[in-house]
Amino acid sequence: MLDKCLRILRAFDGGAQQLRLSDLARRTSLPLSTVHRLANSLVEQRLLAQDDGGYQLGIGLFELSSLVSVEQELRVAARPFLQDLFMATHETVHLGVREGADVVYVEKIHGHSDLGLPSRVGGRLPLGCTGIGKALLAFSGEEVRAEYLQRPLRAITNKSIVDPERLERELAEVRATGLAFEREEATLGRECVAAPVLVQGVAVAAMSISVPVSAYRMPQLAAAVKTSALGLARHLRTARERRQPPGEEMFG
Repeated sequence: MLDKCLRILRAFDGGAQQLRLSDLARRTSLPLSTVHRLANSLVEQRLLAQDDGGYQLGIGLFELSSLVSVEQELRVAARPFLQDLFMATHETVHLGVREGADVVYVEKIHGHSDLGLPSRVGGRLPLGCTGIGKALLAFSGEEVRAEYLQRPLRAITNKSIVDPERLERELAEVRATGLAFEREEATLGRECVAAPVLVQGVAVAAMSISVPVSAYRMPQLAAAVKTSALGLARHLRTARERRQPPGEEMFG
């Protein structure tokens, strides 16, 4: 039953805001009667909400997500740096972490030109299609990179990188410069620059600025996002040194 309930909740992956009962049955490959029964149970637990238009994710999920300590602590710590970055650029800024082969967005501040971006808080995109994902992948362990590059690379647009050798070269440049670039690989007409948040040489997160192609100002944006990422990294290192016993990691 737990597996079936999770399949119903994961049917909203990809940013679907509202799904009908028939949509849930189709996306989960479960019988309509089973979906109806389990969806009603999820509504009772406030993990789903229901109205005349169908089902939406419920407030109970948000309440549970706030208990995820590492991501929540990171989000709170990063917020001032993200706000400063937004105020300096007035463009969309993101904070993300790696989970498997995806970047999961922990925070997002919408810029004035934020139209059509596929990112959302709690959503995920392939690592190789985003600036944040490339920054995270470049500063992950060598085994993580090798495993990712051995898989078929997923594409979101016709400009997404699907050649592992080309992506590997880009990741080497990211490690050399501390900056990752995405050029219409997640959304046509948008580009972004990202920087890793490094603690002991490992990317615990990354942040980015996303702008329309026409507004892309690489030197200024790169300097701004790198400064913010360095500031957050210093903050996290200091917090860990003050609060964690010797030998323990704040982000394991």
